[in-house]
Amino acid sequence: MSEEANIAAQQKFGDAVNSGQLDLLDDLVAVDAVDHDPAPGQGPGPAGYKAFFGEMIAAFPDLHVTVERLVANDTDVAFAYTLTGTHQGPLMGHAGSGKTMSVRGVQISQFENGKLVER
Repeated sequence: MSEEANIAAQQKFGDAVNSGQLDLLDDLVAVDAVDHDPAPGQGPGPAGYKAFFGEMIAAFPDLHVTVERLVANDTDVAFAYTLTGTHQGPLMGHAGSGKTMSVRGVQISQFENGKLVER
């Protein structure tokens, strides 16, 4: 895939999370995708990402991912991001607190044929 196609796939992933349209991840994550840093209890493939982000959106209804910096090539996309939201519902045994959070992170994703295959 081209650099542009990989960036587009990564942007669609972020748009799916930001919009809560997690079924879109079925077309963006390979069934056998490898995640080297899964969330606690996160299952494999698109279902694992959908379950994780579904829990996050339930706990943080205003969850938003902002990409701060992105670099890409024909196989990989690396980006720095900020994740923000207000803790309104339970998450991992913790009741909603009403507090806002802001978390920065960096991710490197590998794509094949428009799908995330490794993170």
